[in-house]
Amino acid sequence: MITRKLVFLFALSCGGMVANLYYMQTLIPLIVADLHLNPQLSGLIVTLTQIGYGTGLLLIVPLSDIVESRKLIMASFGLVFLSLLGLLFAKSDFVFFSLCFVLGLTGIAAQLILPLVAHLTPVEQRGKVVGNVMSGLFLGIMLSRPIASGLAHWGGWKTVFICSAVLMIILGLLLYRYLPKRQPARGLSYFQLIASFPAIVKQYPILRRRAAYQAMIFGVFSLFWSSIATLLMGDFYHYSQDKIALFAFVGAMGACVAPFAGRFADKGWTKGATVVSILLAVLAFFIAKYDRGHSITALIIAALLLDVAAPCNVVLGQRAIYALAPEIRGRLNALYTSLFFVGGAMGSALSGYLYVQGGWSLVTTVGIIIASFAVVYAGADYFPAFVKKR
Repeated sequence: MITRKLVFLFALSCGGMVANLYYMQTLIPLIVADLHLNPQLSGLIVTLTQIGYGTGLLLIVPLSDIVESRKLIMASFGLVFLSLLGLLFAKSDFVFFSLCFVLGLTGIAAQLILPLVAHLTPVEQRGKVVGNVMSGLFLGIMLSRPIASGLAHWGGWKTVFICSAVLMIILGLLLYRYLPKRQPARGLSYFQLIASFPAIVKQYPILRRRAAYQAMIFGVFSLFWSSIATLLMGDFYHYSQDKIALFAFVGAMGACVAPFAGRFADKGWTKGATVVSILLAVLAFFIAKYDRGHSITALIIAALLLDVAAPCNVVLGQRAIYALAPEIRGRLNALYTSLFFVGGAMGSALSGYLYVQGGWSLVTTVGIIIASFAVVYAGADYFPAFVKKR
């Protein structure tokens, strides 16, 4: 039986681990200047970390279906600790970029913890508990930028990685002490495990649909947060890094609503909650686009709504896919997460191009279109078959 203390430890561990993937987004100029990296290659710092994470999702996370979960989670924390130390002492472009990839590749502990949480939690409480843990994960994503900016302002970019390395050791020791063992059934080789992906995607339409919803929502989430700093630093707002960090911190509070999505799912309200969460994303972009007074309050409301929509929708999706087949939860989670991660990466990649081409107006217009399409897709999927169980 999972305890509140263990849920809190899981949430903190997921948030602390996933934050490592996002610290660098605000540190790139400092890193490039300090290490004399080639400025033309600076974008690879984030890109290689994301590619590494996507690779880890597909090649490492499925191992939780055949390898004892505790060993995998501890290995992830240990390797991330070594990667962070390596980044502190890297002296060349090649070494630093390689370690960025390794950091992403090994920083997948959160996606190993979540299936374990589902195994440890009774089905009638699973949505609530997964939601609590996911709150920690999304807070890690959204607070990573203001935390990195604050620490770097105080002690330089290396301070961020030193503090994170210490946190990895502390969390790793706590998990080693309290993490229960779970030995999955053996029977498949690693090759058979990976080769089963196409059959799983084909067999479970819920997995395909939930991944599609979340890919679109995570895409617009990334689109918003990858563009908002440019807007706030622009001619109208003239925000400094400190003020942008404060804005991100306020917006991050929306992630605290994720546990309520899990409770709705536990009560059988997944269908309605899904559509409502996607509608919140549409509303967020409408507010951001049609605020003619350039009100910072309107942008904060939009950020809060979007930061409610994204984690709530992902929790609803995980609650649905974890109920499909307990023996393949590792692969289900790997596929679900990697598929919607592609949407997030595309949103980030589009943000700069859209802002250059049409400014904030074009960014928000595209956000409205994508989120509206997600509403239509979810509505057409759910309501004609409303009486059928997911």
